Amino acid sequence: MSDHAPVFAQRGSTEEVEEGRAFAPKFDADGLITCVATDARSGDVLMVAHMNAEALQKTIASGEAWYFSRSRRALWRKGETSGHVQRIVEMRIDCDQDAVWIKVEQEGPGACHTGRRSCFYRAVPLGKAGAVTLEFRDDDKLFDPDKVYRDRS
Repeated sequence: MSDHAPVFAQRGSTEEVEEGRAFAPKFDADGLITCVATDARSGDVLMVAHMNAEALQKTIASGEAWYFSRSRRALWRKGETSGHVQRIVEMRIDCDQDAVWIKVEQEGPGACHTGRRSCFYRAVPLGKAGAVTLEFRDDDKLFDPDKVYRDRS
């Protein structure tokens, strides 16, 4: 990290966290905070991912979305392989500072590694008993993930 990386405040009282101006994110036991990314124009949810402190610092410093992969245990910049960069328009923190919401301009055709615009392309039917069968919605593939992602683990 550069010497100009944002430094997070120490967490204070509940009132300080919920009503104050100090940015004191609460990372979970694994050192992660959940991040919801939405399209800045439409408001559609594009993806949910996690950030560690370094990813959050890089996101703030660069204005582009950085995440931490739980499966690969590695830091990654959205778009570093695909070119589908997420430029941050606005970043918000929730009331108890344990979740981040970023409004982004999504470059490229989609945010999902499956080739779709959004990671939320299936609906769970409500009001039904028994086994649940997912329903596909907005599931057109906009790009071929095998051609875009050379090394997906």
